[in-house]
Amino acid sequence: MVLWGGGWTALKILTYDLPMDVIIFWRFFFMTLSFLPIIYFFKEPVILNAASLKYIMGSSFLNISFMVSAFLGIKYGLAGAGSVIITTFSPIMTFILVAIFFKSKLSTAQYFGLILGLIGGYILLQLNDFHLFLNSSNIYFLLCALIWAGVTLLSQHSQKHIHPIHYSFFISVIATVVTFFYAFDSNLMAVFSQGWKFWVSMIYLAVLGQTLATTIFFVASGKLGSQKTSSFMFLVPFFALSSAWLILDEPIQLHIIFGGFISMIAVYFINKKTN
Repeated sequence: MVLWGGGWTALKILTYDLPMDVIIFWRFFFMTLSFLPIIYFFKEPVILNAASLKYIMGSSFLNISFMVSAFLGIKYGLAGAGSVIITTFSPIMTFILVAIFFKSKLSTAQYFGLILGLIGGYILLQLNDFHLFLNSSNIYFLLCALIWAGVTLLSQHSQKHIHPIHYSFFISVIATVVTFFYAFDSNLMAVFSQGWKFWVSMIYLAVLGQTLATTIFFVASGKLGSQKTSSFMFLVPFFALSSAWLILDEPIQLHIIFGGFISMIAVYFINKKTN
C-alpha cells in the first residue's frame, strides 16, 4: 500500500518535462522488464489460450486508457486528490457494474454504502460548484475510476484461465508494443537526457509502484485471503496524500479528507458480507 500510494507522486514528477506518449511507453517498457525475474521466480507454467487472450487484450486497452487519463489528471491536478478519488471510487463503480450486468440483489448495508458513496463523491468532486468540477482534473480522475472498475472485473474473471502474474506481464507486453507505435514519431530517446529525479520517479512507478507492489498483493491474497487483503486498500489514500504533501508540498484539502473518509466507509458497507 505504501508503494502504490507513492506512485501518484512519482507520476506527478514525470509529467513535468516530457510528453504523455513518451512517459507511458517507457513506463510499460520498464514494467515489462521488471516482470521477467518475478516470472522466473514463480516458475508457473505459462498457459495462453483464446479465453486468456480475450481478457489480456481487453485489459491492455483499459490499462493504456487508464494511464492516459491518469497522466492528464495528475498533470493538471493534485496527485493526492487523484489518488483518493480513484482509489475510493473504483470499488464503488466496480460494485455498481456488477450489480447492473449480473443483476445482483443488494443488501440493506450495500444500499446504505451506495448512498454514502454518492455523498462522499459529491464532496470529493466539489459538485456543489458544477462549473469548478467541469474545469478541474476531477473528470479525468472519475474516468480513471470507471476504467479501473472495468480492469477489476476483467482481472477477476481472467484468473480462471491464467495466473495473475502472467496476466499482468502479458498486459504490459501488449501495452508496450501498442504505445511504442503510438509514440514512434516522438523523441523517445529524450528520457536519457533527464536528471536523477526523473529516473527515480520512473523506476519507482514502473518497478516498485507497479510490478513489485502488485506481486506482493497477489502473494498476500494467497496467504491472507482476498477479502482481508483488499481491506488494506484503505491505506492507499493515506500514503498517497502523505507522499504528495512531503515531496510535492501539495496542500491537504479538507474536502478531500472528509469526502474520502465517507467514501471509504461506503466501500466497507458495499463489501460487507451478509449472513
